[in-house]
Amino acid sequence: MTDGNGTVALAFSGGLDTTVCVSLLKEEYGYDEVIGVTVDVGQPDYEFEEAEETAEALGVEQYVVDAREEFADLCLTAVKANADYQGYPLGTALARPVIAKAILSVAEEEGCDGIAHGCTGKGNDQLRFEAIWRDSDLEVIAPVRELGLTREWENEYAREKGLPVEGGDGGRYSIDTNLWSRSIEGSELEDPSTIPADDIYKWTDNPSDKPAELVEVTFEDGEPVELDGDDLESVALIEQLNEQAGSHGIGRTDMMEDRMLGLKVRENYEHPAATVLLTAHEALEGLVLTKEERSFKAQIDQQWSQKAYEGLIDAPFVSALEAFIDDTNERVTGTVTVKLEGGHCRPVSRESDYAVYSESAASFDEETITGGITQQDATGVAKYHGFQSRLANDILEDAKKGTATPDGGSEADHDSEE
Repeated sequence: MTDGNGTVALAFSGGLDTTVCVSLLKEEYGYDEVIGVTVDVGQPDYEFEEAEETAEALGVEQYVVDAREEFADLCLTAVKANADYQGYPLGTALARPVIAKAILSVAEEEGCDGIAHGCTGKGNDQLRFEAIWRDSDLEVIAPVRELGLTREWENEYAREKGLPVEGGDGGRYSIDTNLWSRSIEGSELEDPSTIPADDIYKWTDNPSDKPAELVEVTFEDGEPVELDGDDLESVALIEQLNEQAGSHGIGRTDMMEDRMLGLKVRENYEHPAATVLLTAHEALEGLVLTKEERSFKAQIDQQWSQKAYEGLIDAPFVSALEAFIDDTNERVTGTVTVKLEGGHCRPVSRESDYAVYSESAASFDEETITGGITQQDATGVAKYHGFQSRLANDILEDAKKGTATPDGGSEADHDSEE
């Protein structure tokens, strides 16, 4: 811990955890000054208003960094990697390295001696932040983790000190919102048997009989660039799709998630735009990539997703993975039409100049295949297909009957050869 006369930069949201941390960094850690750094990765406006009001009430100098474009670009990179973790699109995990870098940049510019976050010792975010910060010379402080604080203790401490906190949704849930996803956890949701109330969802309407909607997504080199023919920048494209798909109830996940530290937690997520873009991208890959490329890329994508979940997107391993991802995505250029309806989205049309597809070859109305290949040519293939399996099964059956010979044939075959 510092011996005083220092300044610490705090990842500041204005919520219960970080508000309490402001006082603790001075009282328990001896820092003379705390500056708050709030990074914009697509949170709603009211969160910034609340953070500003809280910072002013605490007498904390607040810095706001706009990192929406950087974050949106990373989200679209994740689309190229078909990135998900245990079935849901990565959101918070992608945002944390972006936030951590922005906070570190401010801390270094302002000559800070330390850098702090309000994460607990049970979650993933502490690891994601510190993977970035521990590459610096600054002291890394985690008051909530290091002092073993609970929400109950923090609320009582805030009341005693008269700290201006709401705790986020009255302290009931822990909610994290960014451009790509919205997560809800805590309170009664910690019981896996609890059925969530509809009011936990803000981005997605309950699926209804709303008429189906078709959305055409255009990709260039694996990244979405247009919606229904309109050229959009990454932030605007994601925001528009969140609204469109969310109105159809698309993009909800209720799951038991395995965290990096081994804990299993119940998480609820909303991710309308991510769901649509990942669905469309994978559909286009299916059209333009070969079978071998698709099979191998699934392994590459899984590895990329795992490192992204860990917050290690700058690892050399990730650069190597992205070399393959970028190479294959050079052909993922074209359009996919997705149908939005009743909480689901599915591709209903796709086209590309790089399609590994011959309509005449695949058509039931054409007698020949292509390149001089005829249907009759498949006869030899059909005879060989499964030959080894059939042979193995025959040998196994003979062995059970006690009629197998050393050369793999039956006794009857051996006798006839003699």
